Amino acid sequence: MKRRAFLGYAVAGTAASLLPMATADAAMQQGGQRYLRPPGAPKENEFLDRCIRCGLCGQACPNRAIKFFGMENGTASLDTPYITPREQACILCMKCGDICPTGAIPKITRTAEDVMAKVDMGQARVDKTLCLSYQGKTCGVCYRACPLPDIALRVGMLEQPHVSEACVGCGLCERSCIQIPQAIRIIPHHS
Repeated sequence: MKRRAFLGYAVAGTAASLLPMATADAAMQQGGQRYLRPPGAPKENEFLDRCIRCGLCGQACPNRAIKFFGMENGTASLDTPYITPREQACILCMKCGDICPTGAIPKITRTAEDVMAKVDMGQARVDKTLCLSYQGKTCGVCYRACPLPDIALRVGMLEQPHVSEACVGCGLCERSCIQIPQAIRIIPHHS
């Protein structure tokens, strides 16, 4: 590497470390990846403060839904856990919270009441222009994948999905959607 290039990289790295770390939300608004934090995680700044980047949550996840950020989401998110529901959704087993040593992912008992009260990963949104059930064909795959059927997601005529405020954002509906691009997506709640 030439000396001038090395000095340029060194100055850029030093300047970047002096700038305030952007939250993952800012990165998302600038075209970053859409992702979810594990179930029960607090607001983004608090989560980033509590998470010690130990990786135990990913090891405990039986569904292998939890991945870890590299530099693609900025330095503030480096080595923190995230879930991309289209790749692998959360099954709400709550094992990540059982293993978390700092409470960044809190312990939540695996009951419908506790999950609905304490998990807010995001909210499912249906794109009616893509959803087969809104195009005159019956589908219902998202409804059958939902761990809280008739509570978080109910179906109408031709199995048209209707999302309620009780949706916890696990992403199982998005993962199961047979449309490409998917007709149902989780909009994250980690601001």
